[in-house]
Amino acid sequence: MTAQQQPHAPTQVGAYTLLTRLGEGGMGIVHLAQGPDGRRVALKVLRPQIVGDQEARGRLAREVSSLTRVRSPWIAEMLAADPWAEVPYVVTRYVPGLSLHDHVGTEGPVSGSDLYWLAGCLAEGLAAVHAVGVLHRDIKPGNVLMEGRTPILIDFGLARVADDVRLTQTGWLLGTPGYLAPEILYGDEATPAADVHAWAATVAYAASGRAPYGRGPAMAVMDRTRRGQHDLAGIEQPVADVLAAALHPDPLERPLLEELLAWLRPLSTRPELPRVAPPGQLFAARPDEPDEPDEPDEFTLPLALAPAPPMAAPPTMPGTPAVSPDAVTRMEREFDDAWGLAPEPPPEPKPPLAERLRRSTAIGSGALALGAGVATAPWVALVTVVVAVWLLRAGSLAASAVAQRRTVRGVKWYDGPRWLISSPWHGVRAVTGTVVLVTWSAALGIAVGLLGYALALDVPTTLGAAGATMGLALWSGPGGSRFRSPISRALFPLCRTPLPWALTCAALLALAALLSALVVSNGVDWMPWVGGPFGL
Repeated sequence: MTAQQQPHAPTQVGAYTLLTRLGEGGMGIVHLAQGPDGRRVALKVLRPQIVGDQEARGRLAREVSSLTRVRSPWIAEMLAADPWAEVPYVVTRYVPGLSLHDHVGTEGPVSGSDLYWLAGCLAEGLAAVHAVGVLHRDIKPGNVLMEGRTPILIDFGLARVADDVRLTQTGWLLGTPGYLAPEILYGDEATPAADVHAWAATVAYAASGRAPYGRGPAMAVMDRTRRGQHDLAGIEQPVADVLAAALHPDPLERPLLEELLAWLRPLSTRPELPRVAPPGQLFAARPDEPDEPDEPDEFTLPLALAPAPPMAAPPTMPGTPAVSPDAVTRMEREFDDAWGLAPEPPPEPKPPLAERLRRSTAIGSGALALGAGVATAPWVALVTVVVAVWLLRAGSLAASAVAQRRTVRGVKWYDGPRWLISSPWHGVRAVTGTVVLVTWSAALGIAVGLLGYALALDVPTTLGAAGATMGLALWSGPGGSRFRSPISRALFPLCRTPLPWALTCAALLALAALLSALVVSNGVDWMPWVGGPFGL
């Protein structure tokens, strides 16, 4: 990997003596150098197109003031820099080890406690960068050096300088396809969520030995990234689920770095801390089972609403488009969000067939329970459905708004109260989507009811079939993602293993059976009407 100096290459840069050329990257050539105090360091000579004029050198000088404040065991911290030298250079701590890319190629994928350690150390290093108001913007296996089993993050903050220069000769954003977040590819501004996506892609590579979005032409890799078509096969649980959440194409759906650290620290860098559930789950791990971090035990507060100590939040960083966005798609997304009609998210990797069958069975059981409710008291059931859909959509919109603010200024103690205070406004936004979804679902239910009437079925059976159809239509109808997502977060984890799934289905079917028994004994209750419509 190392190469000796070329015969005519310079041997002195500033006060540093160049010893050996270590490698070459998009921003410059890296040398092993020796400082005036005898300490060995890594010295990066920046390319002319990265810092090629006075304005760009000024940007680097301003960035250095922030970058030199970063101090972390998991960061190759910047020791010195001279943006105004004839050949600008940056000096960082020297890490004698292979890159994560080469380490995995030599040693194979990382697993078990080593995987938690690697993920936790990288997250700690990223938090140290964010704490001084800087985004890394180029996290990838080549920018992680392995010091034994400990990962060290390098090149933090320099991508911001290069990005400001806008490499117009190629039209591409400086970065690596497959590790750039989808919103960057669409031309949106970089936020801490973009670094979370890159962190997850890098950990996924370490855990599987494969780039999460595959290989091939850069355009094909970027297209899979935008669609969220990642490959996490073979990665242990619950790491795979957390990585899938962090690789979500929508930055507002990704867990916050603080949430990832709260889960990872007890399993890696801070074992004295109490364990919490992986982001997005409501159960904490059993402290007496260190090798089973995903085992549920007691309830904990959802991390999305749990109060957290204030921390320095990085400012929003200006982004540079890598690929020109599709204007029509962007306008459609903005229109849908303004009216509470969220677009359908890109398909996530399919779970195992058995789990998919369990999910379908649970959804069908819920539809049967709704059908039995419609047969028991049609108008009461319809009003309940409308209110439930509206509340779920309003809560989802409010939670998304809080998450969007958090991506810019981090977690605040007042996020929970602000979520409650802003909910009425989001309730107004949710009305349009609720009307569309309920009308669509009710229309399909009425169609099935008319079919039952044509077949001369009795009234309770006809109403039950119509109600079950409406339940399935609510799940898959237009704008149903904000209705479906909150339910999925509670229902799908129960379907991962047979016992919780069986108990859930049994409870739903028992409810359906109880309501059916009420219909058989008392008939259909048309409350608040005295009699049913059309003399039924």
